[in-house]
Amino acid sequence: MLVGRVVGNVWATQKDPTLEGLRMLLVQPLALGERASDEIIVAADPIGAGPGETVLVAFGRAARTVLGTQDAGWQVAVVAIVDDISVDEGVTIAGRESEP
Repeated sequence: MLVGRVVGNVWATQKDPTLEGLRMLLVQPLALGERASDEIIVAADPIGAGPGETVLVAFGRAARTVLGTQDAGWQVAVVAIVDDISVDEGVTIAGRESEP
């Protein structure tokens, strides 16, 4: 699993039937101190996360379980919208991106 920030949406009118009705989000993984990775992940979103929100992303069987079927043609899913994260070293990650 990883923690990331929702940075966008993906729209697809042509997709595998097992993905019908699923929203797809662009998620940018975060490291401690809210440093963003250069990578972007596309994750199915069955829970309704939105842009700027911090989310927990699962992969493989855990993701397909959240999507409701092991037959889904997808292996990455948002499993939680994070309110706040704190680490022993005093580092925190806010649940929502700060306004500029």
